Amino acid sequence: MIYYLIMSSSDSLMISEIFYSLQGESTLAGKPCLFIRLAGCNLHCSWCDTPYALAGGQSMTLEEIMMEVEKYPVRLAELTGGEPLIQENSYRLMEMLLDSGRAVMLETGGHMDIGQVDSRVKIIYDIKCPGSGMSDRNLWGNLFLLKPDDEIKFVIASEDDFNWAADVVREYSLGSRHEVLFSPVSGSLEPGDLAAWIIRDCVPARLQLQLHRLLWDGERGR
Repeated sequence: MIYYLIMSSSDSLMISEIFYSLQGESTLAGKPCLFIRLAGCNLHCSWCDTPYALAGGQSMTLEEIMMEVEKYPVRLAELTGGEPLIQENSYRLMEMLLDSGRAVMLETGGHMDIGQVDSRVKIIYDIKCPGSGMSDRNLWGNLFLLKPDDEIKFVIASEDDFNWAADVVREYSLGSRHEVLFSPVSGSLEPGDLAAWIIRDCVPARLQLQLHRLLWDGERGR
């Protein structure tokens, strides 16, 4: 089943959780970060590690969200999900966060048009491998909209996924244009195996382990 949300309010978002932790992924891993997790997703990846965010959530106005954000001293914020871009007001929230002096990151799947995302936002762009069951939803034209400092992530469940991702990296010359992240699916692929394949094939990608899982075993809100 694929879950999604249609927002009716002109100034609200469905929020799964807002929490302060360490950035667990990307080249900013290890830095303090405020996470705003939006509820709802229009994909259903086989390895989804946040199923509680696929639906539900709490309706909050943009003003209420910003009031909650102001409780935390950190200046780095990330919108994640679910899939943030299925909610139209996510664009406005990112602008508000930026205008408040924060650095903003967006974690989004490879199936959503990123053309409307504010150019000041650092995008972590998740291209779906075949093992996710969602690779047919990737929008390849988005690769030409990404900025040089945006990062591209592949979540890899098997050697077949690895070979597919490596071919995409080479076909689009991604390694010379962006930081490329290869992340193993927890419980399905040993990190050491993925590391060995990257070395073997000399793929211009960075092995990425989820720091929050190593520290807190995927505990919600961490």
